[in-house]
Amino acid sequence: MASKLLRAVVLGPPGSGKGTVCERIARSFGLQHLSSGQFLRKNLRGGGGRGAGGCSRVVGFSSITPFPPLLMAPFSCGAHTGFPRTLGQAEALDRICELDLVISLNIPFETLKDRLSARWVHPASGRVYNMDFNPPHVQGVDDLTGEPLVQSEDDRPEAVAARLRKYKDAAKPVIELYKSRGILHSFSGTETNKIWPYVYTLLSSKIPPVLSDEEN
Repeated sequence: MASKLLRAVVLGPPGSGKGTVCERIARSFGLQHLSSGQFLRKNLRGGGGRGAGGCSRVVGFSSITPFPPLLMAPFSCGAHTGFPRTLGQAEALDRICELDLVISLNIPFETLKDRLSARWVHPASGRVYNMDFNPPHVQGVDDLTGEPLVQSEDDRPEAVAARLRKYKDAAKPVIELYKSRGILHSFSGTETNKIWPYVYTLLSSKIPPVLSDEEN
């Protein structure tokens, strides 16, 4: 049976770079990266909407536990990204595993608005492209399949502001909860590359890395 390595969540508003940070954690610390969003798209296609599909990602593995509350299939309980989003979800997570730390990404509103408005997605896989800093090789199509990319209704400029306000209202009590427990670590900036070294240093104090910061 695998032993516990780390239990953590990465919080942040839409477009804050949670997925990128999650992937770097997986590479740097030798952890498995599972996307519950991809699982939901595959198993709940045609239902659930963005609220389900964009729920979270998972990094790491230890004891096998159910993933709360939308995903009841077994997942490795390691480091979860983008979940919980509400106080109710945080309480549900408490009933499954005790967190070691919470990483909160604080990105300026204008930066998020620009990122989200430039984001396009390959629906079948969930691969995300940004036309400013991570564009596809051929405009408008997925690099691996050649299938068309789409822009979510939620990523259209007119919808972004409402999404960010909704996140801020819902996340505030979650952040206060973890702050009161002394496990919240907040990182501010406009670029993931500049935030990442601080996240790497924090995690290196908890578990041994398999790659140096320079190798990632």
